[in-house]
Amino acid sequence: MPELTPAQVRSWRVHAQGLAGARDGVGVADAARTAGALQAQDPKACRLQVRARTSGLTAGDVDTACGAGDRSVVRTWLMRGTLHAVPAADVRWMTSLLGPRAAAAQRGRRLRLGLDEKTCARALPALEKVLAGRPPMLRDDLVHRLGEFGITLDPRSQAPAHLMLYAAAMGLVCRGPEAEGDKSTYVWCEEWLDGVVGPDLSGTGALAALAERYVSAYGPATEKDFAKWSGLPVGQARSGFRSAGEKLAEIAGPEGPLWVPAGTDAPRPPTPSVRLIGHFDPYLLGYQDRDLLLDPSFARLVATGGGFITPCLLADGEVVGTWRHERGHVGRLTVRVDPFRALGDSVVSGIETEVADLGRFLGGDASWEWS
Repeated sequence: MPELTPAQVRSWRVHAQGLAGARDGVGVADAARTAGALQAQDPKACRLQVRARTSGLTAGDVDTACGAGDRSVVRTWLMRGTLHAVPAADVRWMTSLLGPRAAAAQRGRRLRLGLDEKTCARALPALEKVLAGRPPMLRDDLVHRLGEFGITLDPRSQAPAHLMLYAAAMGLVCRGPEAEGDKSTYVWCEEWLDGVVGPDLSGTGALAALAERYVSAYGPATEKDFAKWSGLPVGQARSGFRSAGEKLAEIAGPEGPLWVPAGTDAPRPPTPSVRLIGHFDPYLLGYQDRDLLLDPSFARLVATGGGFITPCLLADGEVVGTWRHERGHVGRLTVRVDPFRALGDSVVSGIETEVADLGRFLGGDASWEWS
């Protein structure tokens, strides 16, 4: 295969992420799997990540997938120690691979919050007594109940959040459905996953599976890109690529070798592909740098500091603007688009389609205007 151009790399990547081409028949768990995992630290943003990759679903369908009646998607702390939504079948093996590193990386922060090793060791069995056999529990209620077992946490501090992250990294706790007002709830992981059958992976097998999942979702990509996305050291990321073996193939990219799933050809460029992606969309969090996706001269308008990623307008996989939305009278949605350059008629038409779908997804009429 000849060396890929930047436009071809973007086309391949945007197809891999499910942000181009047909969206019919894609469910919430399918969208999470296609993206490698969905960013889930912001429930509203997570819902919009699903919308951009599916057709006909609503925000309520995303909540249902994460709820007690479905449980096809589970939110827990995985890549880079941040909250992600993944298919329920992937929780155990992903946690076994990534959890210990996330726990180790946060040890210093836990100590500063008064969560030393002895306190954490006492807290884990207390969490089981509090959560096991009970419905999803709000954080404040959880903190109160832990106090009854001698685990005293300041609810105004970050100690409860970091204890939950630690317990999740140990495979004991995960997030339950959002309560009213998008308040967080927590559940005992094994009970929440009761009846869920997933692959029995650990060690090298789990590392190879994660590398394959990453390349399927983000390729063409490099080993360093995989390390950045996963939070693993570059050496371990490189080992994951080697362990995946013949499932991955190396091709020539504009800046050096890139990896793609074996046996796949570069997709034809979309004609055109326009998407409105929300805050923290994984498409912009999967690489060591975003230069092939986003003109560096506009980067500060998208990555505004503190890990914050602004909602973006994509055209054929390239970030060509930002957008925001607000609700007005009787719930009407207004979308304001701020382009980086003049946009062609096909992109404008794509914006109109996306805005209409955004309104449908969120349950209201929508209009748009230039910012």
